[in-house]
Amino acid sequence: MLNNKIKEKIATEVIRTLVTRFDNFPEDASNNRNAPFHEAFLSAFSDKLEENVSDIPFFISLSSWMHGLNTTLGQTFFENVAHHVSQGEKREYTSKRLGNLPITQTHRNHIAQIIADLSTSTKQPDLASENQLLFATYNTDVINAMDFSADVFIEDTNTITAIELKSVKPNSGEMKGEKQKILEGKAALYGKFPGKQIHFYMGFPFDPTVNAENESITSYDKTRLLGQIINMTKYFAPNETLIASELWNILSGDSNTMEQILEIINAISTTDFHTKYSYLNENGNRNNQQYIDILTEWYLTSEKELIENDSTLKENVLGARKLNRIYNKTAFDNKGNYNMNRYVELREHV
Repeated sequence: MLNNKIKEKIATEVIRTLVTRFDNFPEDASNNRNAPFHEAFLSAFSDKLEENVSDIPFFISLSSWMHGLNTTLGQTFFENVAHHVSQGEKREYTSKRLGNLPITQTHRNHIAQIIADLSTSTKQPDLASENQLLFATYNTDVINAMDFSADVFIEDTNTITAIELKSVKPNSGEMKGEKQKILEGKAALYGKFPGKQIHFYMGFPFDPTVNAENESITSYDKTRLLGQIINMTKYFAPNETLIASELWNILSGDSNTMEQILEIINAISTTDFHTKYSYLNENGNRNNQQYIDILTEWYLTSEKELIENDSTLKENVLGARKLNRIYNKTAFDNKGNYNMNRYVELREHV
């Protein structure tokens, strides 16, 4: 079960995402950018669209907005939520960041052979046999591993877990490069963290092949999904991937994690979201029960703590100009970010 602090962090990610997408939502197509080619091609589908789409320019504008939401989820939301539930971080071993890690020439030779065998289908991906070649010490020349990063990097007492988060439709031809990067990353991490087990996965936040009418939306069919990604099964074994609930449970170390994340999103992402958000950002509402009700509904335990101790705070900030200014700040900034610094400052005076 996710604790309240983690739920709050996820909730703030949801709120920030909704605020940014509300600002860009196309209310109508009057300001729609010129898209003559899109409209021309869609004419061929007018008979299929007319039952559900009455305004083609608005449909094009909405499609562009949806693409922006997909980008936000893929580049920011999933990664941040993964960090919150796992207590992990993004880690980059590159010449510009933490520096390249060393591997031996023998490691590089083994990796090149693995890639060649997989590319020609001489061999099938086999995690155990590949790891046996990578997780070994060789007395040959030391060279720099290629740049690699992990969207989620978790260091435990006995293990290193690295996960590269991917959209459900990676670019064609991407798998070969991803496989080589992960192989070099595992060899490099083996040398960097001696004595620890090294795990490096490709992670997919959900399974788009699931039929929501017949299957749980948090379930997955690994064979079906991986089979639909070009060259995925050519380079990756099933146990090198984590999908949907499998991924989120590995990250949290618990069960039903994806279900809890969706529960938080559904609680906040309602048609009256913007009204409630505006209500929370009006300081004059702080003494109203509705204010506390929204904080509870949205898992905002830090702000609720301040409100429950509001009378004490008012007494302690009285006459203290700096603290009074901090007290009078709104809970969220204009981009939907919760003002955690304000909470930290005021919490000391509760």
